Formats: sequence, C-alpha cells, structure tokens
Amino acid sequence: MTVPSQHPTPSSYPPARALDLVEDLHGHRVADPYRWLEDADDDATRTWSDAQDTLYGEYRHGLATRLGDGPWSTERLTARLRELLGAGVVGAPAWRGERYFFVRRTGEQEHGVLLVSEPAQDGGRRERVLVDPVALDPAGTTTLDSWQPSKEGHLLAYQVSHGGTEESVLHVLDVTTGELVDGPVDRARYSPVAWLPGGEAFFYVRRLAPELVPADEQQYHRRVWLHRVGTSPDDDVLVFGEGLDRTSYYGVSVSRDGRWLVVSASAGTAPRNDVWIADLSAGPLTAPVFEEVAVGLDAQTGAWVGRDGRLYVHTDLDAPRGRVAVTEPTSPGVAHWRTLLAQDPTAVLEDVAFTDGGGDDRTPTRLLASWRRHTVSEVTVHDPATGERLPGAAGDVALPGLGSVSGLVTRPDGGAEVWFSYTDHTTVPSVHRYDATTGEVSLWASPPGAVADVPPVTARQVEVTSVDGTVVRAFVLARTDALDADGRPRTPAPTILYGYGGFQISLDPAYSAATLAWVEAGGVYVVANLRGGGEEGEDWHRAGMRAHKQNVFDDFHAVAEHLVTEGWTTPDRLACSGGSNGGLLVGAALTQRPDLFAAVVCSAPLLDMVRYQRFGLGVTWTEEYGDADDPVELGWLLGYSPYHRVRPGTAYPATLFTVFEGDTRVDPLHARKLAAALQAATTADPAQAPVLVRRETGVGHGARALSRSVALTVEQLQFVADRTGAAR
Repeated sequence: MTVPSQHPTPSSYPPARALDLVEDLHGHRVADPYRWLEDADDDATRTWSDAQDTLYGEYRHGLATRLGDGPWSTERLTARLRELLGAGVVGAPAWRGERYFFVRRTGEQEHGVLLVSEPAQDGGRRERVLVDPVALDPAGTTTLDSWQPSKEGHLLAYQVSHGGTEESVLHVLDVTTGELVDGPVDRARYSPVAWLPGGEAFFYVRRLAPELVPADEQQYHRRVWLHRVGTSPDDDVLVFGEGLDRTSYYGVSVSRDGRWLVVSASAGTAPRNDVWIADLSAGPLTAPVFEEVAVGLDAQTGAWVGRDGRLYVHTDLDAPRGRVAVTEPTSPGVAHWRTLLAQDPTAVLEDVAFTDGGGDDRTPTRLLASWRRHTVSEVTVHDPATGERLPGAAGDVALPGLGSVSGLVTRPDGGAEVWFSYTDHTTVPSVHRYDATTGEVSLWASPPGAVADVPPVTARQVEVTSVDGTVVRAFVLARTDALDADGRPRTPAPTILYGYGGFQISLDPAYSAATLAWVEAGGVYVVANLRGGGEEGEDWHRAGMRAHKQNVFDDFHAVAEHLVTEGWTTPDRLACSGGSNGGLLVGAALTQRPDLFAAVVCSAPLLDMVRYQRFGLGVTWTEEYGDADDPVELGWLLGYSPYHRVRPGTAYPATLFTVFEGDTRVDPLHARKLAAALQAATTADPAQAPVLVRRETGVGHGARALSRSVALTVEQLQFVADRTGAAR
C-alpha cells in the first residue's frame, strides 16, 4: 500500500559531505564518512542541523494540512492524550514514624510534587508540599531526580537537575519548616543517601572534583563519602571507593539501628557487583572497616540488615532467576549463607518484604515475595523462618489483575502492613495495602484525577519462535471489537511494535496513554519481551548481550514476522519504535530488515557502535555491548552497528529520529550520523519514506515536563499514523 501524499514531504535532503575516511581497526576496514557530525559545535554541523530542523518543519507543515481537524490533528490528539493522562500519578509511601512521604501529580501538573502527610491537630491528617519542581523553575526544565527522608523523618535530602542533564545537585531541608539547612552539593548524579540515626550525617556518593581527574573522565570516578549536615562538602570524608574501577556505581544503606553500613559497587552496568558490610559501632564513622559479603563473583547481589538483626541477601548467584539467603552480619560471606527463599523455575524474584509485630517486637511474622512470571506479577506469602509458602489462599496476595507490582514497602518501625503499586495495560497505577494479620488487600491511594473512558481493549500474550528456536513472548493490544470470537484480528491494522532488549530491563504490563490512544483509533500495539531484558532472569539477559546481541534483533524480527503471518498487520502498515538501547534495536531493525517495516521511530539512540564508548556514558556500557578497543569484541559490534550497515541503493523505511540536546547519556551524534547516512543511501522517495530528525532543546534522556512528553508523543504517533495509513 502506498500512502497518498497530496502535500509531498521533501523531494531532496540537505547536503552532507561524505568524508573519504576509512580506518584500519584491528584488521577491520571501517568507514566513517560522517564523523564530522560528531562535533555539535562545529559550524558545518550547526548548518546541517539547522537544515534538518527546516526539513522537519516542512514535513510537519504538510502533515498538518493532510490531517486537517480530524482525530489525528495536533489539537485533538493532544487533548486526547491529556484526557488519558488526566488521572495523574500517585506513588507508594515512604513512612517515617507517623509521617509518610510520597509523590503525586495531578493531570494538570507538569511534574510530580513531593509531599508529606502527617497527623493534624483535629485527629485527621494534613498534607504539605515539600518540593515542587515547577515552583523551583516555572519554565519546567527542572526535575526531581531522587529523595530520601532521614530515619526520623525530620529532614529530607533531595536531588534536582536542570535542562535534562541529570547532573543532580543535592539539598537538605527541614521537613517541619520547609527551610533549606544544607546544600547545594554538586556532582551527586545517581547518588543514594544513607542517613545515620539522628539526622546529623549521612553517607552518599559524589564524583571527585574535576581538577583531580582527566578532562574526559569527569563523569566517572565516584566515591562514597560521609557528610555532616550543615558543613561544607569540601570537608566530607572519603570512606570507600579508592582503587576501584573508574566507572563504578555505588549503592549505600545504613541499618535502622545505625549499626551496619552496606556498600555495593559495580563497574559500569556490568551484570555483577560486589558487596561489603561494616560495623559502625566498632570504630569511628570516618574509617569503617569493611568485610566482604560477595566480592569477585559473577553475580548480582543486594544485601541489607533486617529489623531482626540478620543479614539478608537477594542474589542470582547459582540462581539466575533470583533467591534470598540469610546469615549473621558478623559472618557475611557466601560460605555462611543459608537459602531462605529458593529460585523458582519459571518466575523471577523481584522483591521481598518482612512483616513483624512492630516497635520492639522485631521477630518476622511473614515474608512477602514479589515475582515476575513471564512479565506478569505475583506476590506470595511465606514463613519467614523456613521460606515455606503458606498453604492455600494465605500463600497468595490477591492482585487487581494480570499486571505489574512495583515495590514492597514497609514501615521502618515494623508492623503488619505492606504497600505496593499496581498497574496493567489499561489500569492507571494505584497504591494497595496488604495486612498480614488478615491477609486482606485494600486500595490505599488512587491517582488524584478522573480516569478517562476508553473502548474495551484486549491484551493477549503471544508466543513466537525465534530463529534459533527460543520462545519469545509479546503482548498484543487491540480494540476488542476488532477481534473475532477467537481473539484474532478481523483485518490487518496499522501496528506499532515496541521493544528494548537490554540491560536486564523488563517491559512489564503498564498503563500508557500513547498505547491507548493508538489502539482506540484502531491500531494494534505490540510490546516484545526480547532477550537482553530481565523478563526471564539473568540467563535471558546474557543471551542478548555482548557476543549474543544479534539474538535481540532476531527476536524482534521474529515477532514482526509473526504479526504479519498471523494477520495482525502487513509490512506496509507496520512500524517499530524504541528509545535509547531500544533506539539501537530499531536502528538494527531498519538496517537489517528494511523490507519488514513501513516506519521507524528511533529515539535518543545508540547507533555508531564502533565509537559509542567515547561519548556520553558509553564507557560504562562496555560490559553490555563489548569493548570496541578489543579486536574480538569490535567484530561483535561491527556485526550489527546500524551506522556501519547502511547500504546505498536500499529503499529504507520512513524514519523519524528524535534527539534531545541536553542528553548526557546518549549523545545526539548517533542520530545525526545515521540520518545523514540513510538520507544519502536510500532509494525510497522522500515524499513517501522520509528520513527526518526532530531536535529538542532543554530536555535530556530521562524525566521531562508533562507538556513536553505529550508534544513528543503527539508527533511520534502522527508520523507513524501518516506513514502506515492510519491517518487516511
């Protein structure tokens, strides 16, 4: 099917000189004709980018004319997305005594607001705003990145960043008065905060000062520090991290009684980490003595000291789907671990929580475990001493449906209550409360706004066989009235295939306004659970990383082919979409199987896999992808690097790159280089299959204002609707 275009998109692309640059890299002849586009500040790059902005503007103008005032018009689609997002968001509580802290966003607010709820004089409760990003920055470019109340709840450490950079600056405020009592502390990106009892000090993570490290390594070199509230961060005491890998990320926690400090470290995003524990009562806080919990093992491990004083370990050591072990903090090593909760053969262990009598009664009464079975959550109840699942209905926590649970939250002071968030493909996230004394589950907090009505939508999970025989699952969402009695499509429909497939990240069922807007308009939306993700545990992740990365792309292609074979769609009505590592995914899809897709939305992507580790946070990802400086691993990367697989004379699908100038994780240079290569190589008519770049300033890789998220979604959906025929 050819999409009619009364108002053609561009008949030609802006000129981009192709360098005759070919390097010999470990015996590989590697061409890089558009390397000059790596320098965003070069005049030639600015000129090219400005021309791409103009090109995209021309496309948008023609598209607006074609769409008119119909359902895909910017005004109507924006309004519909706003309606679907109108319920807003509410987060699970973080309890501190009788206070609890939580984030809430109404449907009209640009960002979530951090509030505290506390007892009022009339016997009820009152809420107060503690941190409102828009109050800090009316332009909406400031984001709340992280927050952590003190153990008593009288102080709050929080981190904000500006312009999408994610360069968090840490502050501390007095919860009662709202006044700042500490900060700003810079270089605190991705820092946990581990308060000591009393709130006079905390452990946290901060990068070394720029003058102490090479200029190209200033994003790395983190250390764990002890900070005393109200003092200069220049006086902070370094307590951990010297001599470890420059790319290391750290986790830090302090037990409720303040005795035990637990520190974890991982080199970049490696699927393994080390864990140590220190007894803070054994010496000065400034010089804790660490003992190994799990060091030098090919495993991911998290550890914490429970209210009962025992050390609990959540690990995939000898259990790729996860298990929980227990020992004494004084004997923390692997040899002393006793498995409390064994690995499940088909479900991944996500989280655990213990209930007890509360207060001075610290003996655990129940152990709750959250599992992901083929992406669908389950919560089970166990004997905390033996790990045995309770018999009958007592062994299950009733969930609202087949969806996703996030977090199992308890009070630091103990008790019988556990809170968790729940969502699925058509249900906005809400917070539920489990009472271990009765086994009952109740709705604890709903989003503040009205939930939009949508036509009945059916979500079904399909199984697809990949090229090597591996079974891959995907969720297919469609209007119920578009399906026959057997749940199969009546006719092929415009379809979006979404995937990620990396870093052990799972694409679990979740409410999405963009998905519902597409489906209610008659489209099909598909979420593929590919190797490289965490849906089936660490083995599943490793089957899609490093030398095995091609498995991810093969899985994606297999799902696409299944959608065509089973009559859900056709290649000229099929689009694929992904961002970040998912941008790499769809970049590989469009260069490996251009025949399979009509349109591609490639957002904040990695695409030049030969030079990726030289920019942004790329060097921290070599454990996921491979190191281009290694001859063997360079071969892996060249095998699929989208930028290096572009072939002149190929009709490539319509492609929209969306990039964000504040992105400090994935440099927009990737999209610039592949866009230039595709524009030069494709034989497709630019009026029918344009290659376009949408550039946005003032935002980065992660969080953004609601209005900006809606605007981006509108333009992405309109592009796909235009190129797959949905907007005809």
